[in-house]
Amino acid sequence: MLYFGISKIISIFGIINLYTLGTNFYRVPTHEEMEARKQTLIGFVTNLDLLPENIEGGFRTISPRKDWEWFSPWDMFLEDTSIHLGKRSAGWKFCWNFHKDKYYHNKESLLEFIRSGRVVDEYGEEQNVEEFITMALEWGQPDGQVVNEIYRLKERAKGHGSYWTDNEKYDDLIIDGLRVSSSTDFC
Repeated sequence: MLYFGISKIISIFGIINLYTLGTNFYRVPTHEEMEARKQTLIGFVTNLDLLPENIEGGFRTISPRKDWEWFSPWDMFLEDTSIHLGKRSAGWKFCWNFHKDKYYHNKESLLEFIRSGRVVDEYGEEQNVEEFITMALEWGQPDGQVVNEIYRLKERAKGHGSYWTDNEKYDDLIIDGLRVSSSTDFC
């Protein structure tokens, strides 16, 4: 009986933590896109020349598609398969990662990008794309925190003015009403 009670409490706290701790989300390709990539990889692997110099070089080859850079079939298979979308954290508005505009540059192109693939959280759990979009757009609304001048002033008032956030170069960007990190590094 005691064991059941403890596991029930742990289960309840696990559910609570799911919604209070920060969680990162990623866009991954559709099954069909990965299947096509897999077939391309199989073609490269099937045609590998097993010469000693190729083995020593990690089977890297020159790619005419990429300005004649060296690449490996495996790198090509994995390229851009896990794109960090952003993070939700309790008390904050959802923080988007725009990757310096590499994949999208505004709300419309972001949503199009998300919908063109699948979404997983940092634990590998697949999310319903539309439910993820709704959650992310509503997370922390209307009064979730944003790193900006007001935030810095509040932190200084609490005696926390020496953190990395106490510099305007780290302020969040607001793009089409979305909180966007000024950095591409997330934890």
